[in-house]
Amino acid sequence: MENLKTEVLVVGGGTGGTAAAIQAARLGAQVLLVSEWPWLGGMLTAAGVTAPDGNELAAFQTGLWGAFLRELEQRQPGGLHNGWVSFFTYEPAVGASIFADWVAALPNLTWRWGHHPREVLRSGNRVTGVVFDPFSVEAQITIDGTELGDLLALGNIPYRWGWESQEQWQEPSAPNSLTDPADPLFPAIQQYPVQAPTWVVVMQDYGTGETAPLIPSTGSQASFVGAWEGYGPEQFLNYGRLPGNRFMINWPQQGNDYGVGLERLIEPETTRYDYWQEAKNHSQEFARFIQAQLGQRYGLAEHVFPELEGTPGGGGFALYPYYRESRRLVGLTTVSERDILPVPGSQVAPLPVNEEGVVDAIAIGNYPNDHHYPGFKMPLAPKAIRWGGRWTGTPFTIPYRALVPATVDGLLACDKNISVTHIANGATRLQPIVLCLGQAAGAAAALCIQHPCQPRELPVKHLQYTLLRDPQAPAMLIPCFDLLPQDEHWLNQQTTFLDTPTAYPASGFTDSSRTSSQNFTSGTHIFYGHYQRGKDHSHQLLRDTETISLVAISPQAAMQLMQVTAGSNVKVFGIHNLGGAWILVKAIQSVDDV
Repeated sequence: MENLKTEVLVVGGGTGGTAAAIQAARLGAQVLLVSEWPWLGGMLTAAGVTAPDGNELAAFQTGLWGAFLRELEQRQPGGLHNGWVSFFTYEPAVGASIFADWVAALPNLTWRWGHHPREVLRSGNRVTGVVFDPFSVEAQITIDGTELGDLLALGNIPYRWGWESQEQWQEPSAPNSLTDPADPLFPAIQQYPVQAPTWVVVMQDYGTGETAPLIPSTGSQASFVGAWEGYGPEQFLNYGRLPGNRFMINWPQQGNDYGVGLERLIEPETTRYDYWQEAKNHSQEFARFIQAQLGQRYGLAEHVFPELEGTPGGGGFALYPYYRESRRLVGLTTVSERDILPVPGSQVAPLPVNEEGVVDAIAIGNYPNDHHYPGFKMPLAPKAIRWGGRWTGTPFTIPYRALVPATVDGLLACDKNISVTHIANGATRLQPIVLCLGQAAGAAAALCIQHPCQPRELPVKHLQYTLLRDPQAPAMLIPCFDLLPQDEHWLNQQTTFLDTPTAYPASGFTDSSRTSSQNFTSGTHIFYGHYQRGKDHSHQLLRDTETISLVAISPQAAMQLMQVTAGSNVKVFGIHNLGGAWILVKAIQSVDDV
């Protein structure tokens, strides 16, 4: 067996692990990244979720998440404005090429793929490395970037799996009891220990008059009846529309979520593979159902994912399932639902404060809490607001302590395996926030090498300083709706709120009279029409007999939409998203004549 040594070992090439390896190497650490698959990026690439959710507002597009979006804008033919579930949809191979290029540009980052962790090496309460089939690695800091928190189990590191009762964390959406059949959530608790994954499949519209190859049947289609009820076929397909008349099928309503036998996910590999085959077959049958209902012009897309041994995926199917939940670390602190919900009367969650009274926020998210249990609708405490003419989630932060094990040194978590409750995981599991968590974990690991210390000993101020001032991808740590990284006040406001949390406004707006400047003409078109505003703060543009929704994600455009006079004629600079049936507004101006 080959014996290797490195400063930082990252196990798993998922969303968080990829970001951690890149950030640690950019800060000068010697990094070894070991992944199972030849595509890096996890949810964002190999698992096929190329319609990311959350952190969509321009102010929240920071850190490696923002850098990834800017690269996608440059590389994706046809642009990112295709579907309505996300403001950004793209081809999986384009996302994978970005991460591969970032890794290749770092001479101090070595990447090996095709390997599974087999053993976690420990010296007392400190993780010292990991054994893989053909080699072992000794590392000063190890980062668990696996999709299911595999190092936690291999290393006997305390973790959670499954639900918690309301008594434990006082979460409003948690069940009163885990064992009482009278509890409304009892059926879900019994059937689903964690949220159901989805095996994403990409379909292709071959065009009018064309006939796609018939998709082989793998079972019954009964569970899919009513899949697009309330939406219609066109809106259903446009949900995850990709460039090139392709469609990402990751559909929750009578769709391809698969929640049968989820305990198999943390059992031996052969058992996990059985689940994989069933989940892939379930998605294949859903694709067959779509083809049967909507016509054979729709078929499986070809050559989207590589064909590889060891997975039933490839071609039009993702390489492995989109996991929504994994083993969850028992950390120095645990993020609960109360930490992600807005403070009563406000639009933002409370800032996390450690034992020393220091705000230890290291990543932001804003997704509305969302749980997937096929056949069961989960009631959850609301955390959404109207912003820019549409619904978005209220923002929250993740503390550094949630990445650090409570009792073990030498290890950091950086994916869905951080210290979080089952309920809160519904908001913390999304791709952009996991990318930011990985960036923070990688930076922390590099700082632990530079200033020899264990992760629990690292002053969080050092980590925050590093993330805020990163020369390539500075990351927002305190959510502010109206500040962009290029704003001259951005860094000062961030440090002010970290140093003086009582100054953080309940509205999440730092100064409603000031908006960041923006180049709104680049890549936009001009639309003329008659502006109207709905009672629900929606915005529309009337053009002859056509009515188009107007939405905004930049603070400048959102403010202009609220200030323009209802009933006036307007000139709109924006991008028309046909799949979303909206214009993404970059700027809007009233005009005298149209």
